[in-house]
Amino acid sequence: MSFALDDFGTGYSSLTYLKRLPASVLKIDQSFVSDMLEDPENLSILEGILGLASAFHRQVIAEGVETVEHGLMLLQLGCELAQGYGIARPMPAREFARWLSGWRPDPRWAEVPSVHSGNRALLYARVEHRAWIAAFEAFLQGKRHAPPPLDQHQCRFGMCLTPRGRPAGDREPAYRSVEALHRQFHDLGAEIFAAQAQGRNFEKLGRLDELHGLSDDLLEQLEMLRQER
Repeated sequence: MSFALDDFGTGYSSLTYLKRLPASVLKIDQSFVSDMLEDPENLSILEGILGLASAFHRQVIAEGVETVEHGLMLLQLGCELAQGYGIARPMPAREFARWLSGWRPDPRWAEVPSVHSGNRALLYARVEHRAWIAAFEAFLQGKRHAPPPLDQHQCRFGMCLTPRGRPAGDREPAYRSVEALHRQFHDLGAEIFAAQAQGRNFEKLGRLDELHGLSDDLLEQLEMLRQER
């Protein structure tokens, strides 16, 4: 018989449990996993739990894997066990054998390599960028009092990709292409902010689609950079 610590990281979770309890498995609470693609803090917590589990020689299962993208991020962080609707929904026990015989993981999960802890700036950059977009749209909708940093050098995405933070040997031309798109993205964000301040809502809404297009191009460049590494 073996034991698992469920919902690790929430409630009364304590590091002393790792030392004192004979639990071989940690189940990371889904609240950290489900939002890790848009919330940099949750991604950091997730990586920290994975590091603790490795240090204490515990196996890890991530709860709340809803999409293929969740699985891709976990695999790149080195977490290979998960549960969630992205794999299967709850089912009666009598249906499990039939499901297991026919289930195949998404092909992208079989191809993605684990990313070394020293080379994870690109993973964090994607999440930081999504968080910036969400915060900017919340500001435009009146849900935030202030926009996220409009200066490209002040946003956390830019900080993730500074020359100082890059691993040695990275391809500078590819990084310069990402930086150029990032600068263009922030310039457009500043223009949309100005249109909002001046009450030019029609222009603001029209250029928001353009901002999303630039965002998609930027994320595509990041993915290409990751694959080249």
